[in-house]
Amino acid sequence: MYTLKKSLGQHFLKDEHIIQKILDALKQDGFANLLEVGPGGGALTKHLIQLPGINFKAVELDDEKVAFLKKTYPVLQDKIIAQSFLDIDVPFDEPFTVIGNFPYNISTQILFKVLDWKDQVPVVIGMFQKEVAERAASKEGSKVYGVLSVLIQAFYEVEYLFDVSNEAFNPPPKVQSGVIRLKRKTTTLPVKSDRAFTVLVKTAFQQRRKTLRNAVKSLFTAEVLQDEIFTKRAEALSVEDFAALTFKMG
Repeated sequence: MYTLKKSLGQHFLKDEHIIQKILDALKQDGFANLLEVGPGGGALTKHLIQLPGINFKAVELDDEKVAFLKKTYPVLQDKIIAQSFLDIDVPFDEPFTVIGNFPYNISTQILFKVLDWKDQVPVVIGMFQKEVAERAASKEGSKVYGVLSVLIQAFYEVEYLFDVSNEAFNPPPKVQSGVIRLKRKTTTLPVKSDRAFTVLVKTAFQQRRKTLRNAVKSLFTAEVLQDEIFTKRAEALSVEDFAALTFKMG
């Protein structure tokens, strides 16, 4: 049939109950175009290709899986992009939903790639290593709140949907998993620029134990740094706080 490749972080979903829960979450929002990331053995794919009236594509790096999928599901013949998700161009001209049991070794990078495409991707339903899923969904004040949380939540509402036991996979990964949904916000958070926002957030969390005054002093004038907010640490600031601060950057 096919072999599992540890180097690609492959763990294939086998639990039909979990697959159904993911499909139910997907169907809550309308979409015409759907991209599956890392179809692997096709556990989700076999259901996705049956969705009526949907333009479907999948991206899969592993040539062996690509051959297996095309042979098992002939409808996929011209629908598989045989590359790493991190290297592909935008796969549709129109807006598209992204779904996947994401390869855990690149899952954070996958979310950052989605951010590059935020204008085209209104919804993401993704299975991640549980700690990545929690980080994406966490709010200020949480120990796991950080760069990923802020940059994603500036543009998406993130909802942690449910846990997935490692027994739901073959082979069982050593870590627990979680499924989250990202929904594009209808109103855009005003920022000085996307770049300024990213630089501020990354700089603030680079030294998260320090107060902001020490962590981001290179980005603001001495006068601005007197503001009360700079006595806080990065994890105490909301996404809106970071956005507002971009307008005060030097």
